[in-house]
Amino acid sequence: MGETISLEQRRQKSGQMNEKEQAIREDLAAVHRLAHRFGWDDNIYNHFSCALPGGEEFLVKAHGLLMSEVTASNLIVVDQQGRTVRGEGTVERSALHIHAAIHLGRPDAFCILHVHPPYSTWLSSMQDNRLKMTNQNTIRFFDRIVYDEAYEGLAVAREEGQRMCQALGEKRIMIHVNHGVTVAGPTVEEAFFDLYYLELVCKEYFLVISSGGKARVIPDEICLRTVSQMEEEYLEGAQLTLAAWKRVLDREEANFRN
Repeated sequence: MGETISLEQRRQKSGQMNEKEQAIREDLAAVHRLAHRFGWDDNIYNHFSCALPGGEEFLVKAHGLLMSEVTASNLIVVDQQGRTVRGEGTVERSALHIHAAIHLGRPDAFCILHVHPPYSTWLSSMQDNRLKMTNQNTIRFFDRIVYDEAYEGLAVAREEGQRMCQALGEKRIMIHVNHGVTVAGPTVEEAFFDLYYLELVCKEYFLVISSGGKARVIPDEICLRTVSQMEEEYLEGAQLTLAAWKRVLDREEANFRN
C-alpha cells in the first residue's frame, strides 16, 4: 500500500510550494523592474517568463502592463494554450507562442527573457551581426550564441515559436536578425546575468565599431582558456548580481515584492 499523507503534511507541502513560487515571482518581478531601469524595455511589449513545476504552465507579465508596473502578485499563470490559470489579465500572443514553445521544447529553460534592448538589437540589425571577441567581457559569450537568421514578422503562430525553439538548439542565448534577443537559463539569476552582460558587451562592441578603428580580436585559444576560468565563478556571480540589484530595488521601489 502507498504511504498515506496526512492533512497537515499536505498543508506543509502546499506552503513550501507557495513559498517557492513567491520567491520565483519576486525574482521575475525584479528582473522586469531592472529591465525598465536599464532601458531594455519596449513600451508594454517584450516578455519574461518562468516555468512552473510540471512544465505545462508558466509565469508571465499580463499584456498591457509596463515592466515598471510588474509586481510579484500581478504576474499571471498561463497554460500551453494561453489560458489564464491564475491572476488577472491575458498573455500577449507573441509571448505565448515564444515562451510556450521553448518551455515545452527545452525543459531546462526555466527562465526565458525575450527583449529588444538597444545595443543587442543594433547588432541583430547589422549585415555582419556576429559578436566579435574584442574584450574580456565579450569572452563570456564565446561559442555561446546562436544567430537566428530567419526574421519572418511577428511570432503570432505556434509554428514560429517552435521554429525559434529549434533555432535555439542547445544554446542559451539567441540573437534574432532584425529583431532582438532571447536568453534562456536554468535559473532567473543566470538568465538575468547573461542578458545583463550581453547588452553591455553589445554596447562596448558598438563603441569599437563607431570609433572607425580596426577592432583587435582576441585569439580563440585565449578565449577558451578565459572561458574555463570564468566558468568557475559564473553561478556565484549570477546569484550575487541579482541579489545586489534586488537590494537596490528594496531601497528604491520595494513594491516589486508585493
